[in-house]
Amino acid sequence: MPIHPTAIIDSRAELHPQADIGPYVVIDGVVQVGRGTRVLAHAVLTGWTEIGEDNVIHMGAIIGHEPQDLSYKGAQTFLKIGHRNTFREHSQIHRGTVEGSATVIGNDNYFMQNAHAAHNCQIGNSTIIAGGALLAGHVHVEDRAFVSGNCVVHQFVRIGTLAILRGLSRTSRDVPPFCIMDGTHTVRGINLVGLRRTGFSRERIRALRNAFTRLFRKRVNMKQAVAELRTETNTEDVQYLLDFIEQSKRGVCFGPKSNQAEESGEE
Repeated sequence: MPIHPTAIIDSRAELHPQADIGPYVVIDGVVQVGRGTRVLAHAVLTGWTEIGEDNVIHMGAIIGHEPQDLSYKGAQTFLKIGHRNTFREHSQIHRGTVEGSATVIGNDNYFMQNAHAAHNCQIGNSTIIAGGALLAGHVHVEDRAFVSGNCVVHQFVRIGTLAILRGLSRTSRDVPPFCIMDGTHTVRGINLVGLRRTGFSRERIRALRNAFTRLFRKRVNMKQAVAELRTETNTEDVQYLLDFIEQSKRGVCFGPKSNQAEESGEE
C-alpha cells in the first residue's frame, strides 16, 4: 500500500510494506507499523511505539506522544498496540512515564473521537472508549468494558470486564465487573444487555444478580458480605467478582442509596 508523498517519515521508523500512510501524516521516532494498518491524514505517531496489524488510525489522532506527567524527564518509555484497533479523530494515547514502562493496548478496541488514554494505561480486548472519555494514568480496563461519552476515570482505577460506565459519569474507585455505573462511582445493577450479547445463560445472569443484590443493594459491610458469599457454592463469574473486590486497592464503587437498582434490560 502507498505512503503518501506529503507524509513525513523518520528514518528510524519501520513500516510494513502493506501499511497505508496517508497525507500529511507525521511519524517521528522509533515507530513500528504492522501489516494492513491504515494511518489517515494528519495523524501523528511518535515515541517508541509498536503498532500491530490491521489497525485504523483516523485523522488528527496522536499516538505515542510523551506522557502528561510533570515527573517525566524524557525517559525511554513505550506504547504497545495490538491488532485491529480503531482510533477515531483526535484520540490521544500516551506512552509510559517511568523508564522502561509501557502503555499497552490489546486487540479489537474502539477509541472514539477525542478519547484519551494516559500513560501506563492497560487496555484489554474488545473495549469501547467513547467520545471524550478520559482515562488517567495507570487505569486498567478489562476485556469488553464500555466507557461511555465524557466519562472521567481517576488514575490507578480498574474497570472490570463487561462493566459499563454511563455517559458523563466519573469514578475514583474500581468499577466491578459485569456492573452498570453512573453518577459518582455508583453501581446501579448488572449489565444485562452486555451479558446477553456475550452469550451468558440465564443461570449465570441470575447468579450475578443475586450476588449484586447481596453486595451492593443491602447496607452491609462489604468485607463481611464477600466472606459470606465465599462460604457458598458460586459460579466462576461470581468468584471473579469477589476476587476483583478483594484485590481492590482503591475500594470499589458504592451501591445505590435507594433500594431500587437499575439494569440495562429485562429478564
